[in-house]
Amino acid sequence: MLTLYFSPGACSMATHIGLEEAGANYEEKPTMLMKGEHKTEAYMKINPRAKVPALAVDGRVITENTAILTYLARQFPEKKLLPSDPVAEAQCISTMAWLSNTVHPSYGHYFKPDRYAETEAAQADVKQMGAKAFFANLKEIDSMLKGKQWIMGDQYTVADPYALVFYGWGVRGKFPVDELTAYTAWKDRMLARPAVRKILESEGSVLVKG
Repeated sequence: MLTLYFSPGACSMATHIGLEEAGANYEEKPTMLMKGEHKTEAYMKINPRAKVPALAVDGRVITENTAILTYLARQFPEKKLLPSDPVAEAQCISTMAWLSNTVHPSYGHYFKPDRYAETEAAQADVKQMGAKAFFANLKEIDSMLKGKQWIMGDQYTVADPYALVFYGWGVRGKFPVDELTAYTAWKDRMLARPAVRKILESEGSVLVKG
C-alpha cells in the first residue's frame, strides 16, 4: 500500500501527479505546511526532516521528489515515465535533481527570506536576489522546452510534473511567466492531461482557478 503525505500547493504536487500518472493505488494524507502539521511529533516519525512529500511504501518511507518519482516510474514501467535509454534516464533524473537543488531554493529565498537572514535589510536583499535567480531559472526551463513537446523531448516523463510546480509558483509569486512562451505552451499541454488536471483541481492550484 502506498500512502502520500503532501501539502496542497507545495512541491509535493509533483509526486501527487506522478502517482496519478502511474495509475497507482494510494492513500492521501494531507499534511498542511501553513498549519505546521509537518512539524508535529506524529509527522516527524514519518519524515524527521519535517518536509513533504513523503511516500510510505508498506511501512518504509521514501522522501524527496526526485527519489519518489524515480521509484514510481520504475514500479510502473508500462507507463513509460522514464526514458528507456540509460543515458537519457540519467539525464531525466539529473533534471529533477536540478529542479530540487537549484530552482526550488531560489524560490525559497524569494518567498521566505527570513529563513536566510536576520535583519530586515538583509532579508530584503535575499528576497531581491532570490527573485532574480528564480526567474532566471524559469527562463532556463523555457529554453529547455523550445522545440520540444515535453521536458525530455517527445516522451512525457516524471520530470514534467516536477517542472509544473515552478510554473505555478511563478504565477503565485506574480512573475511574468506569460513572457516565457515555450514554458507557457507546455503548461497548457500539461493542463490537458487528465491526471494533471485532477490533482491541480484537488489541490486548488492557481493554474486552474478562474
